[in-house]
Amino acid sequence: MLDALFKISDHNSTVRRECIAGLTTFITMVYIVFVNPAMLAEAGMDQGAAFVATCIAAAIGCFIMGFWANYPLALAPGMGLNAFFTYGVVLGMGYTWQAALGAVFMSGCIFLFLSLFKVREWIINAIPLVLKQAIATGIGAFLALIALKNAGIIMASPATLVQLGDITAAGPLLAIFSFFVIAALLYRDFKSGVLISILLVTVIALSLGLVEYQGVISMPPSIAPTFMQLDFSAAFELSMLSVIFALLFVDLFDTSGTLVAVTQKAGLADEQGNMPRLGRALSADSAATIAGSVLGTSTTTSYIESVAGVSVGGRTGLTAVVVGMCFLLMMFFAPLAKMVPAYATAGAILYVSVLMLQNLKFVNWDDMTDAIPVSVVLLMTPLTFSIAHGIALGFISYTVVKVLCGKREQVSISVWILTAMFVIKFAFLS
Repeated sequence: MLDALFKISDHNSTVRRECIAGLTTFITMVYIVFVNPAMLAEAGMDQGAAFVATCIAAAIGCFIMGFWANYPLALAPGMGLNAFFTYGVVLGMGYTWQAALGAVFMSGCIFLFLSLFKVREWIINAIPLVLKQAIATGIGAFLALIALKNAGIIMASPATLVQLGDITAAGPLLAIFSFFVIAALLYRDFKSGVLISILLVTVIALSLGLVEYQGVISMPPSIAPTFMQLDFSAAFELSMLSVIFALLFVDLFDTSGTLVAVTQKAGLADEQGNMPRLGRALSADSAATIAGSVLGTSTTTSYIESVAGVSVGGRTGLTAVVVGMCFLLMMFFAPLAKMVPAYATAGAILYVSVLMLQNLKFVNWDDMTDAIPVSVVLLMTPLTFSIAHGIALGFISYTVVKVLCGKREQVSISVWILTAMFVIKFAFLS
């Protein structure tokens, strides 16, 4: 039944492999069920209700992606978008969290409209192959930065922006240990090497007293304080319209970049980089965003951590469905999940970044009109700490370099339009 539903054998996979991939993806992104509610609580929302809303919204997105689009791509409320929700809209602009949820709902509806009429599909298919390769490598570099930061291997510096952390501390040492364990296990074809490493580091941390045992099971909190609390009274104010556009813009290109990177890594795209069932995949996060706003959480989006599951063999929607089921179960296992420290997943994320950087081998480095845009995306995605900004700057550099070097015919009308949109965004909406 599962093979017929998800076409597992057609993708040269197995049910066991898909389940392991789902568990691997989940364990690398489960941090969101703790980070997101804590951040939303700063906006005045009930943290327990936001915790449940986060789990349910993630599950809804994963189920739609798995059953409808049959992609191994997991969804959850997005990092960055939740920060904009709290620090930008509520604390920065003075709107209530109810009004901010209304903006999330409206951006999700517009998102769904664009998906149904294939506007988003047109945008993704309009991305030149070299930029698709660049996006994958840029996200790989971005993941490396996140992993090194979370592990404490690098840290902020007032003089040089970033510097080496205390790598003799337990956290960085365990993160480095997990990275090498993953490399050794996967080299020997242990498909669950990533998951084994995360669990191993967690057990070590627990035995050393670095992690406090907090129990296993508890009943989930009530979702009533945030459920159906949307406020649309400020929806048509000019400043709120800019909020809705910002949510739409960031989600559009973060999701697009993630989808391109994951499908490239999984080998699910054709030779031109186009993806089957793209419209279905694009509608999953917009529908999940709408549902999440009703439940009481910020914008739901596709997670680049999905590459962790793909790297151990996930190829079908069963991977996403397993992730969704884990999010539902997580409502009852919150104390257990809290014991997984950030450095336990940092090694996995860093290993995934190495795999994604392999896309650099497909770039024609002898053609500077290809090499320059790739380099821009590769460098600016982590340095701006934004996938969307990396993509935008990549489009602009691609168009400018191609035109100045006499290769204007390689710039399609769609690329011209998107480049103009990015220039306007940076000029007037940044």
